[in-house]
Amino acid sequence: MPTDGASEAGRYHGGMTERHDVVIVGGGLVGASLAIALDRQGLDVGLVEATPTGQMPAVFDQRNLSFAAATVNALTSLGVMQRLRTPTGPIRRIHISRQGDFGRVKLDAGDYGRDAFGQVVVARDFGEALEARLDGLSQLTRYRPARFVGFAQDEAGHRVLRIADGDGERTLQARLVVAADGTRSAVRGALGIGVDEHDYGQTLFVARVRATRAPDGTAYERFGDAGPTALLPRGDRHWGVVHGVAQEDADAVAALGEAAWLARLQHAIGWRIGRLTGSGERSAYPIIRVVAQRLVAERAVVLGNAAQTIHPIGAQGFNLGLRDALTLAEEIARRDDPGDADSLAAYAARRSEDRGRTLAFSDGLARLTANPSPLLKPLRSLGLAAVDAQPSLQSFLVGGAMGFRGDVPALCRGEAA
Repeated sequence: MPTDGASEAGRYHGGMTERHDVVIVGGGLVGASLAIALDRQGLDVGLVEATPTGQMPAVFDQRNLSFAAATVNALTSLGVMQRLRTPTGPIRRIHISRQGDFGRVKLDAGDYGRDAFGQVVVARDFGEALEARLDGLSQLTRYRPARFVGFAQDEAGHRVLRIADGDGERTLQARLVVAADGTRSAVRGALGIGVDEHDYGQTLFVARVRATRAPDGTAYERFGDAGPTALLPRGDRHWGVVHGVAQEDADAVAALGEAAWLARLQHAIGWRIGRLTGSGERSAYPIIRVVAQRLVAERAVVLGNAAQTIHPIGAQGFNLGLRDALTLAEEIARRDDPGDADSLAAYAARRSEDRGRTLAFSDGLARLTANPSPLLKPLRSLGLAAVDAQPSLQSFLVGGAMGFRGDVPALCRGEAA
């Protein structure tokens, strides 16, 4: 049965060192998914989580997650999708446009022999499904609440981590350490891995809204000078909205009453879903791109947001991070030593194309669509019109949006790992 390290803290202090095949620091979306994938291999895994037992990490809030088809395939194979307690919202059509530009792109999953491009899932529901799966893992030890403090003197064939909880510090020994501890990763910093950063000068507001038209499987992406506005078809007859504003306007937008907030959204998206009639609580997230300069170090790897935190335009972030985790799990399965240097080099090489193309797509689209220069307007319009008219360009866009880019892990393809 899984062990909760926090509930048995007394056993691990006083100079004792717990030994694991793999220690994952960070129990969010990607870290938890990796732990589930590794349990299928019979590995002894430690999971260091900042959140106490019975609580959910902050990332599992009411935001709307857009799961690409590849992600749905993988999470179904891992037994997570089956544990969602509320219905998902299928994305069967995608409508892309920009305020003030004449071009637009319409994509229909049926044209590609698919029922849907992906599914919209509420983060809170996903977190509860992950928790249910983690509770059933046989080879997992959970240390919570605990935080990574640093590395101690390495031992032959192992990394030694120092973690702290309410009773003080302890050490963990692992053949592989995985940094899945988010954008400001402490593990990444301790490994000496630098980052490249870019502040987009935007804040994204996330909420659930009601409209006179119920979701019909269409997702809308509407670009503007201050950032994108997206409408996602949830499974509860509401729409998930993501609304980008200039950073300097964020406080004023946060202070808007419901009527003024809905009027602002209505202006941004038009009347595609009819009149907006109500909104749930808003959450705000500054958008900063943070990209690790390398993915691996000696017996260590960074993945998920610790490896790349990207603009949420196109909904690529978690989908990319999950492909990180599943590719790593595949490489670990091929060797006896999960931290073998050849295994980590193969992992970095396999992630190169998908990661590079996704980073370029996300960053390029964010910069181009938010640039108010009148010189770019005709180019953007022609570009949107060209994509809408050319099946080959549409196929390129669809393949990436569905998560089939580069070297795709077997579970993402719907195959056995």
